[in-house]
Amino acid sequence: MKKGQGLSLTTIVVAAIALLVLVILSVIFIGRMGGFAAQVEECENKGGKCAITCGIDDAVNYPTQYAAWTCNEGEVCCISPE
Repeated sequence: MKKGQGLSLTTIVVAAIALLVLVILSVIFIGRMGGFAAQVEECENKGGKCAITCGIDDAVNYPTQYAAWTCNEGEVCCISPE
């Protein structure tokens, strides 16, 4: 009996499993990148200080409010003039 010249069933199954694993890893990697991007935008990770009001108490050396970076709810990002 001659073998067909097409792909064997084993090859197709292995390729399907490999593709599934690749998709799962991609979803995990993309999900973690989203979390990383959010952390990069956080105020204190970029050298600012989160406070209720800039220029007083803990943020006395950070007098300028900077809206592009995020803090916890109820706080603003304060940056130093340096």
